[in-house]
Amino acid sequence: QVHLVESGGGLVQAGGSLRLSCVASGRISSIDAMDWYRQAPGKQRELVAATKSSGLSTNYADSVKGRFTISRDNAKNAVYLQMNSLKPEDTAVYYCYVRARPKNGLYEYDYWGQGTQVTVSS
Repeated sequence: QVHLVESGGGLVQAGGSLRLSCVASGRISSIDAMDWYRQAPGKQRELVAATKSSGLSTNYADSVKGRFTISRDNAKNAVYLQMNSLKPEDTAVYYCYVRARPKNGLYEYDYWGQGTQVTVSS
């Protein structure tokens, strides 16, 4: 089956940067969406950045526009989130989301990474 592995989280000071990575592995036929979500304490999970398989379409939450950049490496089945000018309000668990069709599968399914903690200190 499809498995997502996230990495790159950590603790940084305000104004710092982090680069998150998510790699999909397994018996994958195709991948459509590769997105990043986050969930802060006491808050609902929200979409941070999204891509489509073409790599030409991206979407960002208003709160991160101009600071975060999402990118994909389709050859590696990977998606990245470059986070610059981090703010304390960016503190959250970040989750990779992938919509993919497994080999021998007829439909696309939703897959979630394990989450990686990002903490921004003031």
